Amino acid sequence: MTHILANYTDDRWLEAKTGLADIRSALTGEIVARTGSDGVEFGAVLDHARGVGGPALRALTFQQRAAMLKAIGLAILERKDELYALSAQTGATRHDGWIDIEGGAGTLLALASRGRKELPDDVILIDGDFEPIGRRGTFAGQHVYTSRQGAAVQINAFNFPVWGMLEKMGPALLAGVPVIVKPATATAQLAEAAFRILIEAKILPAGSVQLVVGSLGDLFDHLTGQDVVSFTGSAETAATIAGHPAIAREAVRFIAERDSLNASILGPDAAPGTPEFELFVAEVVREMTIKAGQKCTAIRRAIVPEACIDDVQEALCTALGKVVVGDPAVESVTMGALASAAQKQDVLEKTRQIGEEATLVFGAADSGSLKDGDARGAFVSPLLFRTDAPWASDVVHDVETFGPVATLMPYRDLADAVALANRGKGALVLSCFTNDPAVVRALVSGTGPFHGRMLFVDRESAGESTGHGSPLPMLVHGGPGRAGGGEEMGGLRGVRHYLQRTALQGSPRMLAAVVGSHLPGAPQPTGEVHPFRLRFDALCPGYTHHTGTRTVTLEDIENFAHFTGDTFYAHMDEEAAARSPIFGGRVAHGYLLLSFAAGLFVAPEEGPVLANYGLEGLRFVKPVKPGETIKVALTVKAKTRRSPDMGEVRWGVAITNQDDDLVATYDLLTMNAA
Repeated sequence: MTHILANYTDDRWLEAKTGLADIRSALTGEIVARTGSDGVEFGAVLDHARGVGGPALRALTFQQRAAMLKAIGLAILERKDELYALSAQTGATRHDGWIDIEGGAGTLLALASRGRKELPDDVILIDGDFEPIGRRGTFAGQHVYTSRQGAAVQINAFNFPVWGMLEKMGPALLAGVPVIVKPATATAQLAEAAFRILIEAKILPAGSVQLVVGSLGDLFDHLTGQDVVSFTGSAETAATIAGHPAIAREAVRFIAERDSLNASILGPDAAPGTPEFELFVAEVVREMTIKAGQKCTAIRRAIVPEACIDDVQEALCTALGKVVVGDPAVESVTMGALASAAQKQDVLEKTRQIGEEATLVFGAADSGSLKDGDARGAFVSPLLFRTDAPWASDVVHDVETFGPVATLMPYRDLADAVALANRGKGALVLSCFTNDPAVVRALVSGTGPFHGRMLFVDRESAGESTGHGSPLPMLVHGGPGRAGGGEEMGGLRGVRHYLQRTALQGSPRMLAAVVGSHLPGAPQPTGEVHPFRLRFDALCPGYTHHTGTRTVTLEDIENFAHFTGDTFYAHMDEEAAARSPIFGGRVAHGYLLLSFAAGLFVAPEEGPVLANYGLEGLRFVKPVKPGETIKVALTVKAKTRRSPDMGEVRWGVAITNQDDDLVATYDLLTMNAA
């Protein structure tokens, strides 16, 4: 019996009974599942997300949400073999599946780690610096981020049904926004299986995630300005979504990551026989054949110096001749099938268009020889085209063939290479294989505005390079122009798409209470208990300890200089220091002041402070001369729980002199017992 995929709405599984679409095996063409969304009330889906999922997620702190993402990632990894079995039917080899399945889980884990390290144990996120406004310090501004109170509608592409779902879902959930997932039909069975894993893990609050495996019906008609729509796929579909009346009427935030004609450039220095030449050839072949070329980041245009285009063609054809196309379950197969028969027809039609302006130098329009493959499957061979007149061709720069297809073309000089890369009108990624830093700089300044990511590979970085087509969770994925103008991932940058930035104005006291951190000018209450004697849970932002004083002597300065070896003239040579427009005589070492400050504010006995693990934002504001006196104000600036047993405390340290002038300032980080 054919498996019917189910929608997950209102925290229940629902199978459509009518209007079902067939999903066929990429390997045999046989029906492996059916999908549809008849019976789904799309207004109710959005209402459930906003009314149930949103409040539950927003009640959790960023730290708690990050912990949930980690748990989801681990749950996927624990049951990855179930997903690998389904992945093969989409035409993916084991390596292709690894990128999708374990890569998706790894992206969640990386985001969770970033969130645990960088986000507060709070529901409000500070954005940027405190902005003093009033002269007397009683009126100020502070930007903050809060969770949007809508839903994240995420429409994914067929090529990475697991990774594509998780890399979008993670930032939204971390932001506190519930998610409605719409997978592409061709590989929806794999997306549904991964979605079931996270539901069965019982990690997320009710209403946090919903799944629509069929069409989205009239869902867009119910969107509001608090919702976010995120899309990956073709430019045509993106334009249709962007043109929906509700998107314009409600000013719905729309994030598009569209397919683009990415390029790879062989540097003018990378002649045949150099490591960069060999690396370039290997990368073009790899990008043509991984996922059968069905990657939005795949190399579509290989741009090489005209003097060596024949050498490049020969090397590429030799390497492509070693590619084994067939059933991905066979160990010797290195390239599987396209995702569907429809995708195969699309690829063949677009290669026909390219063939009108370029010459096919490797491959055949049919599937070629197969390794234990079924002729009914969506197999094609790698197809390499060549044009010697790239400026006389439009198709190679305008038509993306979403399969194992690339076009080789020459450039005259570096300026010509830059212009050819930019002729793609905006792309997700550009790579260059060169050993010349001057080439890299020219490309960054010349093509940076047209590309969301740029990869430079040389003999030094090649061993660790993740490759042209690998979006990474800590780097942005997206691009301008034809690539859609959107961004995903990028560490915590992707989370901010689902948050609203608001400028707050008020007294420092009010603003500090809102953000849960001490701000300049806010009250600094004191008490008889030294803050180092208070446990994490008992510390309150703003609590301040004022130390006694210490006079800095000339003997202190000279002892410190001889002990550390820092005999810089400003500390040891009175005449030279006197000539300085900054010092006007001998002054204390900055690090001597930090040492004396620690001696003033530290409570030495064993207590809740477990470790001092760094300082940030150090500024030396005013020199201290022999005979002057310093003191310290130690303020609890912010707290972030790191585990049930301990948390990070950020202390503001202000060192002042006998005239109350600020001498130095920095943030001290400690780990304190809860």
